[in-house]
Amino acid sequence: MPVDKDTFRATLGRFASGITILTARDAAGKDHGMTVSAFCSVSLEPPLVLACVARNASVFEHLHAATHVGVNVLASDQEALSRRFASRDGDRFDGVGYDAGNTGVALLHDALASLECAVQARHDGGDHVILVMQVEHARVRDGHPIVYYRGGYATLAR
Repeated sequence: MPVDKDTFRATLGRFASGITILTARDAAGKDHGMTVSAFCSVSLEPPLVLACVARNASVFEHLHAATHVGVNVLASDQEALSRRFASRDGDRFDGVGYDAGNTGVALLHDALASLECAVQARHDGGDHVILVMQVEHARVRDGHPIVYYRGGYATLAR
């Protein structure tokens, strides 16, 4: 019998994770994005990453249908951006600095790292869909990450 939902959430809350904003562009050219902490590397050769997207997310259909997805790894000073893209209110991109990458996905200004990925596979993951993506382009900048731990934000300094 599986562990109950509250115990599961409390236990996994002890696992610190980075924070990303996934982006996708729809057929009409409109950008969509959401905050995601369920992201990790899968393979070095070929360069694969995965992200888990909740089926009830407001932009689920756009991310699920996308052929390319942007992954923006947030820096320590981007908590407000994380909260904005986690909400369901308004146009999340309104007033946010970003550029279209080589594949057309939105790459956020001042992100610690940005990846442009081609979706390779989609897998059922209960109330989420797991997107497996091949990294086609990447860029990085110096800085410190923001992390999610026990339901809140924290930063790491070196």
